Amino acid sequence: MNKQLLNTILDHTGISDVLSGIARKVAHGERISPDDGIMLLAQAELGFLGMLADLVRIRKNGNNAFYIRNFHIEPTNICVNKCKFCSYSHHFSPSKWELSVDEIIQKVLSQDENVTELHITGAVHPDRDIYYYGELLKKIKTIRPRLHVKAYSAVELDYMISKSGMGIHDGLDYLKSCGLDSIPGGGAEIFDETVRKKICGMKSTSQTWLEIHETAHQLGIPSNATMLYGHMETFTHRIDHLERLRQVQDRTGGFNAFIPLKFRNSNNEMSGIPEVSVIEDMKMYAVSRIYLDNFTHLKAYWPAVGRKLAQISLSFGVDDLDGTINDSTRIYSLAGAEDQNPVVTVSQMISMITEAGRTPVERDSLYQEAGVL
Repeated sequence: MNKQLLNTILDHTGISDVLSGIARKVAHGERISPDDGIMLLAQAELGFLGMLADLVRIRKNGNNAFYIRNFHIEPTNICVNKCKFCSYSHHFSPSKWELSVDEIIQKVLSQDENVTELHITGAVHPDRDIYYYGELLKKIKTIRPRLHVKAYSAVELDYMISKSGMGIHDGLDYLKSCGLDSIPGGGAEIFDETVRKKICGMKSTSQTWLEIHETAHQLGIPSNATMLYGHMETFTHRIDHLERLRQVQDRTGGFNAFIPLKFRNSNNEMSGIPEVSVIEDMKMYAVSRIYLDNFTHLKAYWPAVGRKLAQISLSFGVDDLDGTINDSTRIYSLAGAEDQNPVVTVSQMISMITEAGRTPVERDSLYQEAGVL
């Protein structure tokens, strides 16, 4: 524990005895409670949260800030669900589309050989089962055997596995045998069942999402976790979400990173809800870093919040800015994010990190220092 830093935090003006007690827990590496988490979101000032989150970040990752050379493939926007916050699916997009397997393979072939990770996620297509997606994985691995394939959100997995008549364990085991390396964190949205029913009632339940990730971890398939914040949820709902993730991580240790995802209000049924402020964004990053004591990494997904805010987030507990993306995703650009053509070069990513006073580290999908494929 850095006693000088702790004293600086406790000397911060306006700190109540309750917040002081939470700060001491964090400084000593003790776990904070759900009530503590709600208190931080509701009453703590941004500067106080930033200092506490920075303490945790340094403890876990030193001065390192990570990035990866990656790209996305979004196979379709045709979806069986109709989530009110979604700007991507065919229900709200001007057109509907789906890529053929050959088109997907061409996208893989078009990528630079230095790219180390492929992220596949999209809508839940009504006519695609687990064997279709398994064969796709096999073909990708045939042409790029060392490419890490992070594919299919838990919501997609739930549908394709159920459609094929398999159980979760057998379905995930089959996909692993086809080349699935890890699972993205999408589809978590918010775990509170009442809010979830209002914003994405057709989607897989929170319990199913958690069961799929926990089963994946048991099979040796790591994953990420997310939370969609800034819509109808309360601070209590946010902490409940983090608490459920923390409990799974206690049991499995299988989550690589947590990514808070900001609700963007363009082109969807929830456009009447104002987006939360930048201050609220940074508070969410900081409290996530403090609360999720068993997660090593906290990621700011820069296509969602923009490059500048992602850079600022490095001062609020974040240690990972995701990757180069290579203009391969439209999910957030359709929802109103500032980067309509999301791509950064490696040199731009390094500059973003160094300008924030951090040490850039190129990583692979498992947070090992990356080599070239």
